[in-house]
Amino acid sequence: MNIAVAQSGGPTCAINASLVGVFREAMKHSTIDAIFGSINGIEGIVHDHLINLKTLIRSGYDMDLLRQTPSTVLGSCRYKLPDENEDSSVYKTIAKVLEHRKIGAFFYIGGNDSMDTVQKLSAYFTKISLDVKVIGIPKTIDNDLCVTDHTPGFGSAAKYVATTMQEIIRDSSVYSIPSVTIVEIMGRHAGWLTASSAVLHAYGEPAPHLVYVPEAHFSEKCFLRDVEQEMAKHKAVIIAVSEGIAVPEGVQSGMVDNFGHKYLSGIGKYLEQLVRNKIGCKVRSIELNVMQRCSSHLCSKTDIDEAEQIGAAGVKCALHGETGRVMVFRRVHNNPYTIVMEPADASQIANREKFLPREFLTPSGNNISDSAMPYFLPLIQGELHLAMEGGIPKHFTIQESILK
Repeated sequence: MNIAVAQSGGPTCAINASLVGVFREAMKHSTIDAIFGSINGIEGIVHDHLINLKTLIRSGYDMDLLRQTPSTVLGSCRYKLPDENEDSSVYKTIAKVLEHRKIGAFFYIGGNDSMDTVQKLSAYFTKISLDVKVIGIPKTIDNDLCVTDHTPGFGSAAKYVATTMQEIIRDSSVYSIPSVTIVEIMGRHAGWLTASSAVLHAYGEPAPHLVYVPEAHFSEKCFLRDVEQEMAKHKAVIIAVSEGIAVPEGVQSGMVDNFGHKYLSGIGKYLEQLVRNKIGCKVRSIELNVMQRCSSHLCSKTDIDEAEQIGAAGVKCALHGETGRVMVFRRVHNNPYTIVMEPADASQIANREKFLPREFLTPSGNNISDSAMPYFLPLIQGELHLAMEGGIPKHFTIQESILK
């Protein structure tokens, strides 16, 4: 049979490593012939825009280079499949393309919304008795997928956030004037990535002095009080804040994507102005923005290795005859850090979110507790020995003409 693999949702440092995992494992099995890459996620299946990855990935060096390359080499999408009972036309198109290409297994690398696609396609194929296995491979820097201990992409993003926070701390500490620095970090409903900035506490760094996540109630009054209390103790106060904390209407754009998710940005600037008006000290805000997603020069080797391993596990799962499944990590031990990979039903993961446990927050809800450290620290360990060119990391790319 042939297989197909696609990437979807927001870019990460590790999503291409999962693609390598699928490809490398598939190459080991004589029962698998062509390995198709779908351009721009499920849209590539819909439009029959597939490329044979064997013509692009020709050596172990190519695989290693792709493994260290951030973002989605096949392109991405935010395409929401309709309810099959309301509109089955796109499902029929997908089934026709897969049959025509003799594809017996489809692997979708993505987050919450991508697992919705896995669940819907698997259910439809079962309904029409089409023998195509559909397997989800998790990825998201938000770390908000249910069932799995963590998601590929999160460890590298967390490492970037903590490292950048450390550099901001060093920069802010050189002046004699009291100051407040507010760092806005991605996280719509779940504060995993923002919370990861607090791993610096495990190494004796008191900053970030305040951490605000969507899981804790936020009020401007308490925020200002917290800032003033920290200013009495520290010359330069550093604050980490999730983009998705509750703020007055109108701070963010109000625009939404195809899945109904709001485009969030602006909380850092809003709080900067609040501090300036109410406290009157030197204050600035920094939005890490897309840099936290694809900074492969600071990636976690643990993250990249696990991303490849879970991609390979997805292929084995499909070959064992399973479908409608998402590969997940189950943590066995913190010390030594040990995980196993296993399949879970897509219905347990699609359209659901995993939030920070309450014990990871301090009682006041404005920082991260020490009990969170054993969870975060193993995920940021290790460094890749990157292939370099001209003093910068070398990336694996596909010609733009192929992607059109």
